[in-house]
This record gives sequence, C-alpha cells and structure tokens, in this order.
Amino acid sequence: MKLTYLLYRLGGAIVPRTPPRLGYALCHWLGGIIYQFHKPGRTTVQLNLRRILGLQASQLEINRRARATFSYILYNYFDLFRLPALDRQTVEQLVTVSGWEHVEAALAEDRGLVMISAHLGNIEVILYALLLRGLAITIPVERLEPPELFEYICALRMSHGLKLIPVDGSLLDLVRTLKKGGVAGLAGDRDITGTGQVVNFFGYPAHLPDGHVRLALKTGAPVVIGFSRRNSDHTYEAYFLPAFKLPADKPEEEQVAAGMRFVISEMEKAISQNPEQWSVTVPIWADSPTS
Repeated sequence: MKLTYLLYRLGGAIVPRTPPRLGYALCHWLGGIIYQFHKPGRTTVQLNLRRILGLQASQLEINRRARATFSYILYNYFDLFRLPALDRQTVEQLVTVSGWEHVEAALAEDRGLVMISAHLGNIEVILYALLLRGLAITIPVERLEPPELFEYICALRMSHGLKLIPVDGSLLDLVRTLKKGGVAGLAGDRDITGTGQVVNFFGYPAHLPDGHVRLALKTGAPVVIGFSRRNSDHTYEAYFLPAFKLPADKPEEEQVAAGMRFVISEMEKAISQNPEQWSVTVPIWADSPTS
C-alpha cells in the first residue's frame, strides 16, 4: 500500500512536467503492458464489454476494446496528475460543452441540481470546466487505502474548488449543497456502498445505486444526466440532457423505479457509443463469476 502511495506521488511530481503528447503515448504503451499481465482486471473488462456489445461481437473485437480501456484509464490518471497545473484558458480550449441550457434551466428552479453521470470518458478536466462555469459541486467518492493515498487523490481533484466527501459517510453535505443551489454529483454505474438494487442493465441483472434518485425525491431537486467522452486528440466533450421529472402523482417506490429506468436507459446509450471509455474494472452484473 505504501508503494502505491509513493508511485502516485511520483506521478504527481513528473506528469505536470511531461509534454501531453509524450505522456499520452507512454500511457498507451503502459496500458498495453497492464492489459497483458493484469489478468483479473483484463477478464473483468472483457466480461463487461461482452455484456455491452452483445453475443454478436467477436472475441477479437472484445479484446481490442478491452486493450483500449486500459489506455483510457491511464489517460485519465495522466489528466488527474496534471490537473492542479491546468489553467482556465487551457481547460476552455480542451472542453466543449453542449446542452448547457438544460443545466441552467434546472438551476433556475432554485432547488439545486442532482447531476448523474457514469465513469465514462474524462471526469477530472470536465469537472474543472463545470466549476469554471460557476457551479458549486459536491461529489461522494470511494475511500482508498492507505488513507494517505485517499487524501492525496482528493487534494488533486479538489485543487480547483471541487468538494469531495466519503461515500460511506454522512450525506448531509449533499443536502446542504442542494439547499444552497449547488450541484450534487453522483455516479449511476457503481453501487459502492451496496445499498442500491438489482436492476436490468444491458439485458442482465446488475447491482446499481439508487441513492441519486432518492436524493432528488427527498429534496425536490431536478435531475440532469450528463456524460463525457475523450476525442482522439485528447480534447473532451461533455453533454447534458433535459431535466427528468419524477412522476409526482405516483407512490415513492414507483417514482424511484421510473427514475432508475430513465438513468439506466441513458447510461446504456452513452456507454454503448464509447464502451472502451467506460473505466469500470470491477464486476457490475449480479451473475458475474467474480461477484
């Protein structure tokens, strides 16, 4: 664990001094090595891709995209390490945002905003771009070991004003953020706390969180879904959909179910467009051999 922490600190020291073109090339090369030798991770990613792409996809296609996934994961780490050194002008040149009017319309209701996304494309630079647009964002995150590593990664991610809270702690900060008109950002594709539910995801039962929908239901905050993708030149795109309204005339659990159906449907669409950019390397589906 201590070695992992030291390697992250080494990355944080070296990456800001590394030209992006060279850095991404090294990430691609290292991603290939990890793909070859990290069998558990490779197997899980291949199984995940099989669920996304379907039985009609060839094993060659599955392997090609799985290999690419490891490169995309390292690209994201490269972005994380250089995040504190990025300035406003650079981020504005790198990030294109569409559907921003949907975010503004939801915020105009003055009840805050529950923003749901997935571990897709780029996260760190996109969040920086959203902070530059004036959003106050709070996100619950998974704890890491050792604690020094968790603190260091949080410090990198919070370097431009993002607020992070442990996902297994009190979520009162999310409620307070919404009451102040801010954004509670939650991922819809990983049930880290194990408090979600088993739902149909790409045609198979999967463990997914439902806390984002329940938070919106509890606070009355509108729900906006947004996703990102990394372009071949390592610029980034973020796009947001119109706010989803929970059916207020239905019982609570029916509202939750309706919200979950909407979130899952949009995640399936987004992930299907760029499945190799879905950086989830743990079992999601309930019947996965390694669950």
